[in-house]
Amino acid sequence: MLYWAAVFLIIAIIAGVLGFGGTAAAAGGIAKILFYIFVVIFVVSLVMGLMRRGR
Repeated sequence: MLYWAAVFLIIAIIAGVLGFGGTAAAAGGIAKILFYIFVVIFVVSLVMGLMRRGR
């Protein structure tokens, strides 16, 4: 998932440089959403792994 966030971030940067503002904003928004989902899943799996290790 982090890979796809990076891909959309690169697409947003390229689109912004070329002047496609709407496309850049959309790709940047998608990248931000995917990054936050990745962070949430990472924290949940980290907590679950620590809880499992504590038993």
